[in-house]
Amino acid sequence: MHSELDGYDRRILALLQEDASLSSAQIAEQVGLSQSPCWRRIQRMKEEGIIRGQVTLLDRKKIGLNTQIFAEIKLNAHGRSNFTEFTEAIRGFPEVLECYVLMGSVDFLLRIVTADIEAYERFFFERLSLVPGIQEVNSIVALSEIKSTTSLPVVR
Repeated sequence: MHSELDGYDRRILALLQEDASLSSAQIAEQVGLSQSPCWRRIQRMKEEGIIRGQVTLLDRKKIGLNTQIFAEIKLNAHGRSNFTEFTEAIRGFPEVLECYVLMGSVDFLLRIVTADIEAYERFFFERLSLVPGIQEVNSIVALSEIKSTTSLPVVR
């Protein structure tokens, strides 16, 4: 059961989303709490699953992942009946950063990163298109990125 988030919790979360390396003392100072209550709030939010983890965000282009593709996946009737098989296959592809189940004319939307179009073509033909149950894949290449964030709007 999650407790209600107050203004302190929301400011703590906003700070952690911007820089997860901040110490509880640094956060406490910025939100107007002493260190111990601030630390306890952070621990509570971790225990409740509000804070799922702390990660280092990488610049994909600086590590050679220059191409971003959105793939719309339509499953055949057999594929829809084997939803678990499809989702397990997708979870095994490190190139797939996100996968969403959709309502409408397509069943899934994937966000995929690769070094270049040729690398995506190899991924598509050698791995993605071999997943059982896929009827159709519509690949959309992103030309540029206007906005990309991992920060949720927690402060009201």
